[in-house]
Amino acid sequence: MLREVSAGATIFYLGSQIEYLLLHYAAGHWDFPKGAIEPGESELDTVRREVWEETGIREIEIIPGFRKVIHYWYRKSGQLVQKTVIFYLARSFTKNVTLSYEHIGYVWLPYEESLKRLTFKTAREVLQEAHEYLLRIFRNLPQDKMTRS
Repeated sequence: MLREVSAGATIFYLGSQIEYLLLHYAAGHWDFPKGAIEPGESELDTVRREVWEETGIREIEIIPGFRKVIHYWYRKSGQLVQKTVIFYLARSFTKNVTLSYEHIGYVWLPYEESLKRLTFKTAREVLQEAHEYLLRIFRNLPQDKMTRS
């Protein structure tokens, strides 16, 4: 059995409402940007690199205190792979996206629509926890702190 560990991010944009970035993968599913942790990289290094490679977004703000780990199994070249993905929550200050070759589309959607669009149950669970976390943060944050300084 093979094991793989990846890191990724639930990316949000704060305008008149919170919108989440979903990527349409060539395999047909909708998910968040993520990828394998390379030797010598930290989880956050991987998140920043993967977000940049997959979306063209260079500047993200990692939101402290959110880290969600999911596990699943899949087959790769006939072998069973145990996959672990560590998700962080990150704010983008732009909605401009340049897709990598791995993707065939993207969309920024509000929470409820994002939940409906995501393909996998684990991704919906990550989004639910991330959204609840953001609501708790923003409820306690003065309005002027929600804009970029």
